Amino acid sequence: MRVAIDIRKLHDYGIGTYLRNLLRQLARIDGDTEYVLLQAPGDRGLAEPPGPNFRRVTVSAKPYSVGEQLSVPFHLARLSPDLFHAPHYVLPPLVPCRAVVTIHDCIHLVFPQYLRSRLAHVYARTMFRSAVHRARRILTDSEASKSDILRFFDVPASRVTVIYAAVDDLFFEERPEAELARVRERYRLQRRFVMYSGNVLPHKNVERLVEAFALLRRGGRDDLELVISGSDGSRYSSLRRAVHRHDLHAHVRFLGYQPVTTLAALYRLADVFAFPSLYEGFGLPPLEAMASGTPAVVSNVSSLPEVVGDGAVLVDPRRPRDIADGIRRALEDAGLRETLRVRGLARARSFSWAASVGRTHAIYREVVAGGG
Repeated sequence: MRVAIDIRKLHDYGIGTYLRNLLRQLARIDGDTEYVLLQAPGDRGLAEPPGPNFRRVTVSAKPYSVGEQLSVPFHLARLSPDLFHAPHYVLPPLVPCRAVVTIHDCIHLVFPQYLRSRLAHVYARTMFRSAVHRARRILTDSEASKSDILRFFDVPASRVTVIYAAVDDLFFEERPEAELARVRERYRLQRRFVMYSGNVLPHKNVERLVEAFALLRRGGRDDLELVISGSDGSRYSSLRRAVHRHDLHAHVRFLGYQPVTTLAALYRLADVFAFPSLYEGFGLPPLEAMASGTPAVVSNVSSLPEVVGDGAVLVDPRRPRDIADGIRRALEDAGLRETLRVRGLARARSFSWAASVGRTHAIYREVVAGGG
């Protein structure tokens, strides 16, 4: 069996995490299948493929470009795989073999106003429709996302399979005290802090988190900082204005994208992790915080209650006061903090990349054999 996988988004935050774990686990469980990885030009010369049965082919076209509609099918026609796995919602119509697509969420359909233009919305909807109708099997990250796919598109529920993501083992591991001290010193984290990790696109609702943080400080918690990791907030003028409107520029820290080891240390240093997103296909950062033993305050919408279970404080993400109250409870109630630590760790451990990729691999074989 020969399987081609598009890994051009290997270094993205969410899809990149999915791809890295997919490849790592496939290398562990399958030494017979030939895997052909369609990589971006910038990945040429980087780390070796995960196993001897993996090889890489460079595709020059960028994801979400017109060029990939021709270049990806061209490479696949030359490589003659039995199956192509598209790890996001773009599956070019001319793909010449059976295909599996992973649709992590329907954010562009739920919140079209966050796309750059009307043309971008038309492109996204067209690509979604093409992918769901052409793929032999649609994989998605949660029951909430499956419901969205079935709501937007007329496809049989049997063709949509929920396969949960999981937490990297690194986040469960205690970090050395010397490493924690280095990270604390490097970023001058001398006070207690609330942490957010992820991008700061509008649906992530970080502006309301800033407003909730302002309410906390005005309510007596002026010992706190807010640390935002994962994106450069200076790129988003509305978020920057929110910080200055509440006179918080000295108390809100934008750290940008961090290596996974630094991120793991930040989770363990944080007093509370807050994630008030309006929409998630899965929502990995809360599970990473829970695996690190950090109390998490999470939105009560979309897939997030499904993912965190009873391991986090759930709040209404559209009410800054509710977000602030949830953070305050997680900071000040010692019994609740311990409950969240125990339940959060157990919940995070209930998800497994080995199990998830094992199911994905089984679907590969089923589709190649003619099922799905």
